[in-house]
Amino acid sequence: MRKVLIVETNVTRYQGTKEPTGLWLGEAAEFVAEMKRAGIAVDYVSPKGGFVPLDPRSMKYTDEAIMQVYEDPDFVERALVHTLRPDQVDPADYQAIYYTGGHGVMWDFPDDPGLQQLALAIYAQGGYISSVCHGIAGLLNLKDASGQYLIAGRTVTGFTTAEEIIAGKKAVVPFLNQTVATAHGAHFKKKRFYSEYAVADGRLLTGQNPFSVRAVAKLVVNALEA
Repeated sequence: MRKVLIVETNVTRYQGTKEPTGLWLGEAAEFVAEMKRAGIAVDYVSPKGGFVPLDPRSMKYTDEAIMQVYEDPDFVERALVHTLRPDQVDPADYQAIYYTGGHGVMWDFPDDPGLQQLALAIYAQGGYISSVCHGIAGLLNLKDASGQYLIAGRTVTGFTTAEEIIAGKKAVVPFLNQTVATAHGAHFKKKRFYSEYAVADGRLLTGQNPFSVRAVAKLVVNALEA
């Protein structure tokens, strides 16, 4: 059975503030909907396992399709309450890994050794690494066997600096995805802020913002069906 590992955050607040953050619901739910439509199974992992908080702002941007996933008891149980820890996951079971966003990921995705080992193992066995929006934070520090950044020389996208400014979060995030990706040798591409955009470069599949989830999901589906 084809299966994708979905990565989510455990971070509940913008660090150094009292403001809540967490998973951007649509970035998980819309992806799950596309996987179900294609008959592809999913599991959920987070750096610490267990509870995954929702960014409260993401609840303002739901539609019927997102709510149908959110109201599914299986999604609630496995994606929000009892996510797996990295050490509970066998990378051999997956053909792709997908990093969701929400600002929380900027603190627990970039340097988590368990997540890095999973992603690199899936990639090494011919699998795909994918992300959307802030989820690119999970790709920024991945290094190949030679110690080179995996994104170096590759075309990627993610939540842009302009979008961070518009969101009013530039002053509170620990880094800017666009800046770090470029510093690590990637060719960072983008379209107009908050417009759908996803790009494939080999087995790296990335999307720019919350409006790009289904575009990324379709890249994953097409890759796994090829």
